[in-house]
Amino acid sequence: MAQKNAQVKGKILAGKVLVKPHEAETKTASGIIIPDSAKEKPRQGTVVLIGAPKKDEEMEVKKGDVVLYGKYSGQELTIDGEEYLLLSQSDILFIQ
Repeated sequence: MAQKNAQVKGKILAGKVLVKPHEAETKTASGIIIPDSAKEKPRQGTVVLIGAPKKDEEMEVKKGDVVLYGKYSGQELTIDGEEYLLLSQSDILFIQ
């Protein structure tokens, strides 16, 4: 399923990253449909906003990067009816 182009306006604090999580898988590779109750939360998303760098830490991610983050990382937010995740840059494990 294609992702909508996220156009979020606003400002976030230093060292923070706003991510649009990717959709959870609805089918296994063999074609078995996964019920909502068994779906895992996605741990991958696209960066839509970044805050200014902290004094002691440069921002390594940029808008549009696809990132992987920890299972219990960040704060879930709803902005204009869309679901987002606000992370500290240190919660990001990998940039694709």
